Amino acid sequence: MVALLKNREEVKNFFKDLLTLSEVVMISRRIQAAKMLLEGYKYEEIRAKLRIGFSTINQVERWLNNGFGGYRKTIMEYKKKTKKITKSSKLGEVPYSAKWIKKKYPLHFLLANLLETKEE
Repeated sequence: MVALLKNREEVKNFFKDLLTLSEVVMISRRIQAAKMLLEGYKYEEIRAKLRIGFSTINQVERWLNNGFGGYRKTIMEYKKKTKKITKSSKLGEVPYSAKWIKKKYPLHFLLANLLETKEE
């Protein structure tokens, strides 16, 4: 059914209608746990950062290692895409991050930028 949706906005709206807020949070934490596991974080570090149980982390790891490859493929594709975006960014920062916005719109942050340079 998701494959029938035409663009990102339709997918986003579909999942907003389908999932409750707590389901969205839990799915987000599972994806983040999978990413951290692939980056080599230990269970305790993941538990402390994401506030999820060891059983959830263990289940995510089982899906990573014995599942159908969805987590791994999606995370790897996301990393490739964000790497391209970061490289293509003229400002050298991740687009729409706080640093990126400050560089893109320096006059909006003139006072803050002046205070930062004075402190250094």
